[in-house]
Amino acid sequence: MKKHFITFCSPGTFISETTTKEIEAWNIQLAKEMAKEIKERYGATPYGFYFTTRGRNEDELNSKIIASSGMYYLGGKIMTLEEVEAQNNPNNRTLIDNMKIGNHNKIIVNTNSWEFVAPLYEEDVVLPD
Repeated sequence: MKKHFITFCSPGTFISETTTKEIEAWNIQLAKEMAKEIKERYGATPYGFYFTTRGRNEDELNSKIIASSGMYYLGGKIMTLEEVEAQNNPNNRTLIDNMKIGNHNKIIVNTNSWEFVAPLYEEDVVLPD
């Protein structure tokens, strides 16, 4: 037995707010439409989503994640460490330090609702606005 899910992620106060829903298949277009209906605390809307598939065997009580996607960002700007440094903005000092310490050469800056900044991984996809 297996089922597919989508988890929408929205900016939160300290960590991201999430809403998970069952979905028939890993359908990006449907996910983009579903994202328009998601509202979290303080009116935050999703910056992105990811898919998971949960499954279990007949002899198992609980399901487990058997497949997951990268993050699909709903638009945003990709920036490299060099581009962030070139802005010469003292407010970016912590961001630059975190990028260097975490060995993150690229970040995503999404402003769908509140500004959200995160490392951009190879499996992540930035969808056009």
